[in-house]
Amino acid sequence: MKKTFLLVVLAFCGLIAVAQKGSGFGIKGGLNYNQNGDLIASVGNAAADVVEGSSGKIGYHVGLFGKIELAKIYIRPEAIYTSTSSSYEVDGTSTDLKITKIDVPVLVGINLIGPLHVFAGPAFQYQVENDLEGFSINGAEKDFTVGLHAGIGVNLGRLGLDVRYERGFSNNEADFIGTNVTNVDGRVDSRPSQIIFGLSLKI
Repeated sequence: MKKTFLLVVLAFCGLIAVAQKGSGFGIKGGLNYNQNGDLIASVGNAAADVVEGSSGKIGYHVGLFGKIELAKIYIRPEAIYTSTSSSYEVDGTSTDLKITKIDVPVLVGINLIGPLHVFAGPAFQYQVENDLEGFSINGAEKDFTVGLHAGIGVNLGRLGLDVRYERGFSNNEADFIGTNVTNVDGRVDSRPSQIIFGLSLKI
């Protein structure tokens, strides 16, 4: 999986080089509103598990993009560092799941009317860090996963604005165990589900 991710990154670099000769490349950043999947926890010696969904919190992303125009269609590969956070209620206490990852979306878009465009494509993701506040966590089952980005945007000269939805395709659970203070253990689904607001600048 790691080899596959590296191949995707190399392909991105190659497309950036092509984009320099064609449409261009640039930098991007923005805010994410993120929710992860269910948390399943056992409190003490309780017979029943407690299943909780997450509450969304604000994160951020920064990165690079390349863009190749092909008439009304374009290809846009990106390399993005993403930091997300979501909150769970565990044994009466709010605790945050913080995830950092490298995303490499490969988007195909259609230019509509004027500056308006729509896009979608796979996003190859490598999870760098997975931290559940107040717990010892073993890390996610998979470092490398695949998701989907889809959205709409406008171009205003060299400036671009877009809003997109990201969804992970498959479960990616991580085991955790409570500290001496928190007698809770279980697993949490770190698969992302988020709305992303992006600002890009073509260089």
